[in-house]
Amino acid sequence: MTIKTPYVSEKASMMLDTDGKLQFLVRRDADKTKIARAVEEMFAHEVTSVTTMMTMKGQKKATVTFADSKAGEEILSRLGIL
Repeated sequence: MTIKTPYVSEKASMMLDTDGKLQFLVRRDADKTKIARAVEEMFAHEVTSVTTMMTMKGQKKATVTFADSKAGEEILSRLGIL
């Protein structure tokens, strides 16, 4: 499984409110295309871009932008986080 968990922090929630972006912790060997494909399959929303970064703890974090600006809120509410 490429995606481990949604990443929820104060900064991540601000990104959701302003830009409609979600953050996920992903496997270290996952590339951007695998991450985009996995998010589209899991949540049935079109992904427009993915950026990744390594955290100070050695985890890989992906920021996902959706074609629909309300998709992030729908996904988090479906997961029971929002």
